Amino acid sequence: MNTILLWIDGMACNHCTSSVASALSGINGVENVNVSLEEKSATVMFDENKTTADALADVVDDLGFTVTGKKEL
Repeated sequence: MNTILLWIDGMACNHCTSSVASALSGINGVENVNVSLEEKSATVMFDENKTTADALADVVDDLGFTVTGKKEL
């Protein structure tokens, strides 16, 4: 399992965080998602054999938000 921290620009409300959490949780291989509006970030635990950090970032970008950085934890 890998864990990554994604910094996300554009989240302004709880609906935004729910949308991001739902989209990331729906990806095959994602085990856990924690989205923080205050920190404008998402922490995602995922199986690196099923998905990638870039794929996670792409899903967030496809929602209309911008991943401004990522860091493996």
